Amino acid sequence: MFTGIVEETGRVVEFTAAADAWRLVVEASVILGGLAIGDSIAINGCCLTAVESDAAASRISFDVLEETRRLTNFAAFLPGDLVNLERSLAMGGKLGGHFVTGHIDGPGRIETFEMRGADHYLKVSVAPGCGRYLIPKGSIAIDGISLTVAEVDGDAFAVWLIPHTLTVTNLRARSVGQAVNLEFDLLGKYVEKLLGSRRVSTA
Repeated sequence: MFTGIVEETGRVVEFTAAADAWRLVVEASVILGGLAIGDSIAINGCCLTAVESDAAASRISFDVLEETRRLTNFAAFLPGDLVNLERSLAMGGKLGGHFVTGHIDGPGRIETFEMRGADHYLKVSVAPGCGRYLIPKGSIAIDGISLTVAEVDGDAFAVWLIPHTLTVTNLRARSVGQAVNLEFDLLGKYVEKLLGSRRVSTA
């Protein structure tokens, strides 16, 4: 479980196909503190397990399944790309964002990304039909960043970004047309499931 509060941006060192899985190597610093093999790390909002760590080289390695690669923006990774990093929530830790599971629902695509006044306006389209998970003032995780939905337009939504968010996340390197990982609010998905089950049982 995560909170959507990015601790640092790391850089992709390599993302290559191995015998059993894809191997992702990331250069980082903050999240290396206290890291143990087997720990969960959210990379662009996707929960992965650390399988190797080289503190001297400031590198962490992860195995990535083909299914994960297919459902995320990992397929576009190139050496040097910025990625958002967050360690899993510790008991008694701060919950500054919202509960984020690290299980990506699918990709979104940046439609608009521009300055409006002193802040940045970001509009993202989602897969057809997924607009039902979006509500104004609700929560959304974009590349693992906990954000508040400002507008909903069918299967698209918009958020406002303060300068700090751009400074500490990979959004500063994003542009129109690029894919981002999305995780919709967990509560909304559970409500949909429960209401669907109720309709079936009373039919």
